Amino acid sequence: MIVLGYNGFSRSSELFERLYGATGVDRHLLMGHDAAAALSVDGEVVAAVEEERLNRDKKTSDFPVNAVGWCTESIGIRLDQVDVFAFPWKFTSAVAEEMIAGICARDMPVEAKFDHVRRVGELYTGMLSRSAVHDDFVRRTGFEMDPNKLLLVPHHLAHLMCGSYLAGGGDAAFLVSDGRAETLSSVMGEVRDGVVSVFDRGTVDVDNSLALAYGKITRYLGFVPNNDEYKVMGLAAYAPPPLRNPLLAQAVRLREDGSYTVSIPGDRRAYYALFDHLFEADPAKREEFGFRVKVASMAQHMVEAVTVHQTRALAAASGLDTLVFEGGLALNCVSNTKMLERSPFADIEVSFGAGDSGVAIGAAVYAGGLPRRHSPAGPTPYLGPAYEDHEIHEELLRVADRVEWVELEGGQVAQRTAELLSEKKVVGWFQGRAEYGPRALGNRSILANPAFGDIKDIINLRVKHREPFRPFAPVILESEAPRVFEMGKKRRSPYMTFVFPVKDDYRDRIPGACHVDGTARIQTVTSRSNPELARLLEAFSGQTGVPCLLNTSFNVAGEPIVCSPQDALECFLKTEIDHVVIGRYLVSKKSG
Repeated sequence: MIVLGYNGFSRSSELFERLYGATGVDRHLLMGHDAAAALSVDGEVVAAVEEERLNRDKKTSDFPVNAVGWCTESIGIRLDQVDVFAFPWKFTSAVAEEMIAGICARDMPVEAKFDHVRRVGELYTGMLSRSAVHDDFVRRTGFEMDPNKLLLVPHHLAHLMCGSYLAGGGDAAFLVSDGRAETLSSVMGEVRDGVVSVFDRGTVDVDNSLALAYGKITRYLGFVPNNDEYKVMGLAAYAPPPLRNPLLAQAVRLREDGSYTVSIPGDRRAYYALFDHLFEADPAKREEFGFRVKVASMAQHMVEAVTVHQTRALAAASGLDTLVFEGGLALNCVSNTKMLERSPFADIEVSFGAGDSGVAIGAAVYAGGLPRRHSPAGPTPYLGPAYEDHEIHEELLRVADRVEWVELEGGQVAQRTAELLSEKKVVGWFQGRAEYGPRALGNRSILANPAFGDIKDIINLRVKHREPFRPFAPVILESEAPRVFEMGKKRRSPYMTFVFPVKDDYRDRIPGACHVDGTARIQTVTSRSNPELARLLEAFSGQTGVPCLLNTSFNVAGEPIVCSPQDALECFLKTEIDHVVIGRYLVSKKSG
């Protein structure tokens, strides 16, 4: 059975800009962001890529026409050979009526209610309804899809299926928490013997979305909501947890069943006024670094308190040992670690597709059915495009006036790259199939030596062109991780979804990998999960005695992670990256 899962709407950006003002700093406050396509064959995901990697528009919400085309071409099939087209939003007429009823129940003037209903109606008919989804696919692909082959999958169920599939498909409790699905923002429950049970008492509606509340604080601090929340997370580490948090005291109410309410207005002027009141601020004070750190710490503390509350209630209701956590809030790796350590769960699994890029995979998995067992290699994030030597060489020839290169034999790639990284060099690393999700996991990465204390500043300012407070993640062999980091309940962290304290003995040895609070968001690697990267780590550690490498995404601020050799070379040439290793080619810039 062949299933194509996909996410993205042709009209999302247009409609949300016109109807809700989603432009400029608010440009990502829409549905369908992180558009992508994924292909499963007999229950196994064999190809997946985000549209942004191909159209080069970061976090695009557009219909993923390029991603759909690449997925089918990658395994040599046509669209008429696909059995099911799975889409991770299910706005039925019943859901639409529920949305209308919710608007009518709000405390607002009747004129405002009519305006809200009008806008929701236009969004539904122009983008969200089953017929609109079907017509969008036909119009963008030119393929007359049989309407009976279109399967609409509830958004949170798609999140769950992605996480459950990548965690191995066994029994587990689950928590999905994001900005919004159809009408809810968070659900919890369990999967037993392949049957999904939702604990209705723990559900949270969109009006009380914790992720949207965090996004409002993100905007208040001068960042882009639904995009820059990780900056708030990084800033929070510069201050200790607050002794008193007005957000928890006045804006959040926790309920015994694990649900909660969030009392923060939806209107921007109103929530700015509320935050100015709660944080004793004004427009000038908002610009101060110390103030932003304090507010970020409170926002992070709020997320941690609420999610720990949810997991404790869920553990008591379920009794299972493992928790699968998905949705946008699951990208908050600091909170994930605290959730695990403060909960009764023995382990928490957070996938590389925890955000909305993962719902394309989840929709495909749901339609194809969770496999009884995975392939021997197990689930992998390396699902995107790969390039042959001749394709890489053609791109090198195109920029031959600006670069020079040498071809390395198989065993030389790791050894020669390790030699470069033993110095204070920044190296682009481009190998194999592109990884899926928002984080570079070692196939489209920028690497450096964490033994140099100023290497973070060098990469932030000279390469990535981003804020100096931003940390980087170390990548380390799984077998070595417990020696360097306080892993707690975790034994592995392959997707950069948890943070761990760096052990005292290593803080001075890898200062470039330590955040200001002495923690690191690590990626663990094995020779099975990523053979080439594992060989590089072994060679680097053997030459230097340094147990890990600094790993950040191969891109500059505001651009998607590179996908093709052309992308990699263009990024290389406009930054101060010293060398790039593309396949077996070691590339340098010509002097002058």
